Order: sequence, then structure tokens, then C-alpha cells
Amino acid sequence: MNATPRGWTDRRSDRAASDDSRLEQLERLAHLLDTRWQVPGTGWRFGIDGIAGLLPGVGDTATGLVSVYLIWQAKRMGVPPGLLLRMAGNVGLDVVLGSVPVLGSIFDFAFKANRRNLRLLRRHLDRKTPRN
Repeated sequence: MNATPRGWTDRRSDRAASDDSRLEQLERLAHLLDTRWQVPGTGWRFGIDGIAGLLPGVGDTATGLVSVYLIWQAKRMGVPPGLLLRMAGNVGLDVVLGSVPVLGSIFDFAFKANRRNLRLLRRHLDRKTPRN
């Protein structure tokens, strides 16, 4: 028997579906920023963040702002403040160290703050979701 009256929606299932959809969007965004392309013959992947980081100051700032969107969406999904702070630290580290000439560009290709933040978000959501 369905516990939800006819014509009503179960807000928990709507929220879970919304979170799943949002998570898919964030996954695509993180992939584009951090791992979209692969250097042929290697396992080395890079994305727009690594390329934009080659533009001194402007590139890291621009991709950092896009990364903040990912954190904002995580907040909307109910991520606790401590985890949001950790995610912001990943982005801050990426922006600050990525801004250093030459070495920052290498760091941008290696660090992948958005992929890290997606792993943190997925881990949080997996813990939050009750298992049957």
C-alpha cells in the first residue's frame, strides 16, 4: 500500500530525484573543468581549468568562480557548513596556487579541485541516503 495519498507527491522522492539530477549536472561540470581531455598515450587528463590557468590571473579567477557554483549547489543539497568549508578550501587552494606563474599551471593540471569536491559531495549524499 502506498503511504502517499493519491495525487500527492512524496517530497523525499522528489528531493532525491532533484538531487540526482543536480548531481549529474555537477558531474558534467566537474568533468569539463578538470578531466575533459586526455593527453594521447597517457592517463593524464585535463580540462578547462588547466587551460584557463595559462592565462595569468584571469583564468584561475574565472574557473574559481565557476567552481563556487558547484559549492553553492552542494549547499542547496543540504551539505553541512564544515564540508562546504572544506570544498571552498579546495577551490581557494586551486585559485591561489594556480595563480603562481609556471608552477601554478602545472598545479592546475594536477590538483583537480572540482573532482575532489564532487567526491566529497557524493560521499556525503551516500551517507545521508538511508539503505533499505
